[in-house]
Amino acid sequence: MPNDIAVDKQGRIKNRVSMSDTNLLLTITVVVFFAMYAFAVFFLGGSFTKPQSFLNILNNNASLIVLSCGMSIVMITGGIDISVGAVTGLVCMCCAVYLENHGGNLVVAILIGLGVGLAFGIVQGFLVAHLGIQPFIVSLAGMFFAKGMTTIVSKEPVRVTNESFMALKNIRVTVPGLGAYNSKTGNYIPAYVEIGVLIALAVVVIMFIVLRWTKLGRSFYAVGGNNQSANMLGINVRRTKFLAHVLCGLLAGLGGILYFLHVGSGDVANGAGDEMNAIAASIIGGTLLTGGVGNIAGTFFGVLSLNTIKRIVSSMGFDEAWWSNITVAAMICLFLIIQSVVLMRKNKKKV
Repeated sequence: MPNDIAVDKQGRIKNRVSMSDTNLLLTITVVVFFAMYAFAVFFLGGSFTKPQSFLNILNNNASLIVLSCGMSIVMITGGIDISVGAVTGLVCMCCAVYLENHGGNLVVAILIGLGVGLAFGIVQGFLVAHLGIQPFIVSLAGMFFAKGMTTIVSKEPVRVTNESFMALKNIRVTVPGLGAYNSKTGNYIPAYVEIGVLIALAVVVIMFIVLRWTKLGRSFYAVGGNNQSANMLGINVRRTKFLAHVLCGLLAGLGGILYFLHVGSGDVANGAGDEMNAIAASIIGGTLLTGGVGNIAGTFFGVLSLNTIKRIVSSMGFDEAWWSNITVAAMICLFLIIQSVVLMRKNKKKV
């Protein structure tokens, strides 16, 4: 029975007595994000007061949102995948070279990107689930392999001019009621999001549904909570871990496509560091490193929080990259402490 439900002596369900660990961490993440953004709006002003500024966080991080969803799923099962950033770069380069140098078709390029991600997910999932190799080591090898393959595909940046690709890249979806008037010309400028944002939000919704209301989602939580208990419940632990890595790989491929749509080119530097950003967003979003607890909605707000704190630091005049890194590190430590407190609370309940 869920730990936030109580039953009285007559067997009737009583009111909720406490939040589940997942909901508690999600609530903390959402509150922290809104508190940070409110601070930025009221005390820093500037671009923070413009709706398009917030929408640009989504435009610039659609790929990271998708990568973080895949990362959270793997982390919920008790694993990790540090290859997703390198896979993103490889997908960008493969698609760019195919479209620009070989006159390729956009649909085929998308299939190539998804295929690359899926291949990494299948291989790494097999090594982790069926051979019992530590996921960190497996994905570390995957990261180096993807970086090496990116260089083999092309050492030089490849900018894409394919008409079909550019038409898709330049799609802007207007958000009603959030536009603003230009202070100089007086013209109304509508607020917009890129096509990648809609895809990323769709992924968030689908993954949220999968984790919350499907048997596979419940299996992810069970395996991450305790492998032995999951086995006793009849859950195929190996299959579940394998599917988690396959799903993460597929989302890494999709994330690479969204990154490619945003930047419009292939480059060996594409996706650099995104694996760490995805892990950070998952932790801030309430996904426990030990597995068994996490929420895709929290991961989404984790991405928003991660990029909001970077913008706040920059707006305060600390433009050097190390200040952002220090602030992000402090934020991760804060949420790790919060997670530790939640785990202590959980262990006390079991005693």
